[in-house]
Amino acid sequence: MKEIINRFKITNTKNFKLKDFDTDDTAGYEKDNSEELLAELIEKTAKLQNELYAANSKSLLIIFQAMDAAGKDSAIAHTMTGLNPQGCQVYSFKQPTSEDYEHDFLWRHYKALPERGRIGIHNRSHYENVLVTKVHPEFILKEHIPGITKVKDIGQKFWDQRYQSIRDFEKHQSENGTVIIKFFLHLSKEEQKKRFLKRVEDPEKNWKFASGDVKERTLWDDYMNAYETAIKETSTYDNPWYVVPADKKWFTRVAISTIVAQTLKDMKPQFPVLPMEEMDQLAETKRILEEE
Repeated sequence: MKEIINRFKITNTKNFKLKDFDTDDTAGYEKDNSEELLAELIEKTAKLQNELYAANSKSLLIIFQAMDAAGKDSAIAHTMTGLNPQGCQVYSFKQPTSEDYEHDFLWRHYKALPERGRIGIHNRSHYENVLVTKVHPEFILKEHIPGITKVKDIGQKFWDQRYQSIRDFEKHQSENGTVIIKFFLHLSKEEQKKRFLKRVEDPEKNWKFASGDVKERTLWDDYMNAYETAIKETSTYDNPWYVVPADKKWFTRVAISTIVAQTLKDMKPQFPVLPMEEMDQLAETKRILEEE
């Protein structure tokens, strides 16, 4: 576990460069035994989740960010299967609504945070506000921020403040019992092209494709710069980013499951120990049932 964590966890933000991470890296793992390994990790995660739910003192927030076709949906489906739905919640964030725009950019994400004892999964997240808006700053104008009436008003100071807001938001959560792990599924442009073509050619996958996806693809370098900067600015000791290779889906799932399982283990959840009075009541209940 530690090998995968150390390989993909961003700890040195000063020298961080996305180009230093291979999108098809498998860390020496083989596909042949990946399904068996994944099943073991899911079983371990499910056990730890039960303890987290019963302890009801901490929560885990898992954030997924990626370019289109990187496999966020399938990664969530494959790595979180087996979890107790009662203790898990998934939010897929689309474009902000008119109500969202009437509040600060963190408002809708704050509402979606997991309660104590639960695991929250955010498919896209508050990071869209320093990713897609960084590439399309005109979207910022919809937020009606005082003093910003045109794109030229959005300077470096604005972005510095927004990164600071994100760091403060996540720091506040970690100080109050929510552990946050952030995944960037690192897909190559070549692999995205292959997956787009499959969506176009397969009638059962046509619904996944939108013409706007190809337009955004022309802005690939801009998006990579936005991701690199966001990760560099917001990966902290308590709330780290993991750059997970996404060209090979089987390994992406193994890596995610490994990191989630280890994070839960490090949270040290434990089933609560009942007070002596309640233990005595249980013993009495057992006696009564056995004497029926």
